[in-house]
Amino acid sequence: MARLLQDPAKLRPSEWYTANMMQRASTESQKSRSECMTAESLRLVDEIEKTTQKTQSDVNKKLEQRREEIKFWKQELDNKLEQIVNETEILLTFKKRLERALEGCKEPLVIAQKCLLYRQRRVGIDLVHDEVEQELVKEAEVLQGIIALLGRALEQTNEQIRQNRSAKYNLDMDLKDKFTALTIDDYCASLTNDTPHIIYADNAMKLEGNFVSPEDWIDFSNINVEKADKQRNNSLALKALIDKILSQTANDMRKQCEMVNTAFRNRVKEVKDAKHKLETLLAMVMDETASQEKNIAALKKAIADKEGPVKVAQTRLEARNHRPNVELCYDIVHSSLMSEVQEITKNIQRRDALAQAQKELKGLSCRQLSLEEEIKVKENTLYIDEVLCMQMRESICINNY
Repeated sequence: MARLLQDPAKLRPSEWYTANMMQRASTESQKSRSECMTAESLRLVDEIEKTTQKTQSDVNKKLEQRREEIKFWKQELDNKLEQIVNETEILLTFKKRLERALEGCKEPLVIAQKCLLYRQRRVGIDLVHDEVEQELVKEAEVLQGIIALLGRALEQTNEQIRQNRSAKYNLDMDLKDKFTALTIDDYCASLTNDTPHIIYADNAMKLEGNFVSPEDWIDFSNINVEKADKQRNNSLALKALIDKILSQTANDMRKQCEMVNTAFRNRVKEVKDAKHKLETLLAMVMDETASQEKNIAALKKAIADKEGPVKVAQTRLEARNHRPNVELCYDIVHSSLMSEVQEITKNIQRRDALAQAQKELKGLSCRQLSLEEEIKVKENTLYIDEVLCMQMRESICINNY
C-alpha cells in the first residue's frame, strides 16, 4: 500500500525540452509534406483539366470530321441513288417500248401466215411457188426472228432492271445506316459537360466483334457506289442497243412488207394480164365456134341442096335408058347426064370437109371449156391475192416504238 501511494518517476528537464523539440520538428515536417502534396495536387488537377479539355476538344474535332465524312458519303450515295432511280424509270419505259414492239409483230406475222394459208387454195397451174410466196415465207421468217430478238432484249432489260434495283437496295440500306450514324454523331456532337442526363456507361469501352475498320467502312460505300455506276453504265449501253434494235427491226419489217406488197401487186398484174389474154382467146374461140357452126350448117345445106339435082339427073338417065332400038344412043346428053350424076354423087359422098368441120368444132368446144376453166382459176387466184390477202395486208401498221 505504501508503494501505491509512492510518487511516479519524474523526467529530467532535458528530456522535456527534447520531447517538445521533436513534436515541433515532426509537425513542421508533416506540414511541409502536406503543403508539397497540396501544391502537387493543384498542379495535377490543372494538368488533368488541360489534358481533358484538349482531349475533349480533339475528340470534338474528330467527331466533326467524321460527321463531314458521313455527310460526304451520304451525298455521294444520294446522288447515285437518284441516278440509278432515274435510270431505272427510263429503262422501264424502254421495256414498255419493247413490249409494244413485240405486240406489234404479232398481227403482221398472223397476216403473213394467213396469206400463205389462203394461197394454198389456189388451184391448177396457179398453185405455183412464185415470188409472192417466197417473199411471204421470208416475211414470216423475218418476223419470227424479230420476235426472238425482241424477246431476248426484253429478258436482258428485265435482268438489268433487277440489277438496278439490287444496286438501289444496297444504296438505300447504306443511306439508312449513314442517316442513323449521322443522327447519332449529331447527338454526340451536341453533348457537353453540362448536358443533363449524361451518365456513366460501364460497357462503353467494350469493343464488339462487329466493329469494322475505317478502310472497310469506306470500301463498303465505295463498292455500292461503283456497283451503282456500273449498272447505270450498263443501262445506258442497253438503252442504246434497244434504240438500235427497235429502229433496225422496224426498218426490216417495213422493207420486207413492201417487198411482199410489191410482189403481190406484180403478181396480180400478171394474173390479170393472163386472164385478159385468156378472155381474148376465149372470145376468139367463141367467134370461131360460131363461124364453124355456120360453116357446118352451110356444108349440110349444100349437101342437102344436091339431092334434087342428082334425082333429076338419075331420073333422066333412067328414062333415057328406055329409048327404043337405035335411039338408045350414048349421045352427048347421056354423056353429060352420066358426068353430072358422077360429079354430084362424088361431091355428096365427100363428107370429109363436114367431118373435119365437125371435128374442128369439137376441138373449139374443148378449147372453150379449157379456157373458161383457166379463167376461173385466174379469178380464184385474183380473189385470193387481191381480195383476201392484199386487203387484209392493208391493216398492217409498222410503228417506230
